[in-house]
Amino acid sequence: MKALGGVQQEILLFLLAGASFYFTRTPKRYHRISDCSGKEWKNLGKVRMERSVAGMCRSKMIDLKLQPDGTWKMVLTDHGKRRALYYKIESMEVKRPKRWDKKWRVVLFDIPEKRKSDRDAFRKWIKKLGFSELQKSVFVLPYDCRDEFDFVVEFLGLRKYVRFIVTDDIDNDTYLKNRFFQR
Repeated sequence: MKALGGVQQEILLFLLAGASFYFTRTPKRYHRISDCSGKEWKNLGKVRMERSVAGMCRSKMIDLKLQPDGTWKMVLTDHGKRRALYYKIESMEVKRPKRWDKKWRVVLFDIPEKRKSDRDAFRKWIKKLGFSELQKSVFVLPYDCRDEFDFVVEFLGLRKYVRFIVTDDIDNDTYLKNRFFQR
């Protein structure tokens, strides 16, 4: 996969943020998306952005469509969506709050053998997000990570094989507390 320039990566992520507005169901997530993308969009220079958009059209990551009112609409293609998701997942991390809410996020999965490569990728990404392995297909994290978790699951297309549980009690949480909160 040919590397994209920084401006092209940002444009793809902005277009992906626009798509995520459509799918978000809570005002909190809506504001989080708009706060992050709005500030960055202003930082792109006009000339650099025009060159980047032209290159992305040539590589079929976006389509430009003329609207009835004379304006142009940028549309992310399927190829562009895959590239945007790839760059987003590479930079994703779970924010650690100053105070723990005393809840554990538990991920359980049973991904079939025929999707072994997806299972391995999923295991890699949740470990990268900071989850600790309790058993071969059970991972735990003490921080709110629902958005990041949902993103990885959707990116890999594993929704029907994966479960997410929030609990305030795990029988061996002393071990987990030492693992996550050692000072």
